[in-house]
Amino acid sequence: MAETRYTKSHEWIHAENGIATIGITQYAVDQLGDIVFVELPKAGKKLAEGGEAAVVESVKAASEVYAPLSGEALEGNAELAGNPALVNADPEGKGWFFRMKLSDEGALKTLMSKDQYTEFVKGL
Repeated sequence: MAETRYTKSHEWIHAENGIATIGITQYAVDQLGDIVFVELPKAGKKLAEGGEAAVVESVKAASEVYAPLSGEALEGNAELAGNPALVNADPEGKGWFFRMKLSDEGALKTLMSKDQYTEFVKGL
């Protein structure tokens, strides 16, 4: 079953059948401002839960994008290379960062639901 979960470092992960799409939340985009560059993981890169997976640069700052769970990078969103502003326009849709094969799909349960994430952000 497809499911979207969230991290305290403002990544979202949408997983289905062991394959996950990862991006940053609207809250993260609002904090960063206009995105001007992204660096995505190469296919085959081993990603550790909480480890750096990608980099996003905005007019304000550069920031890491962390792997919400462990696994292997399958592909980066090629559209972002020529149009990083896509992240600003649709962060939880077409502005996704990368796809990965999860080591343990069951670990999704350790991440926040949409409602839990919404409450978490209210407290920031």
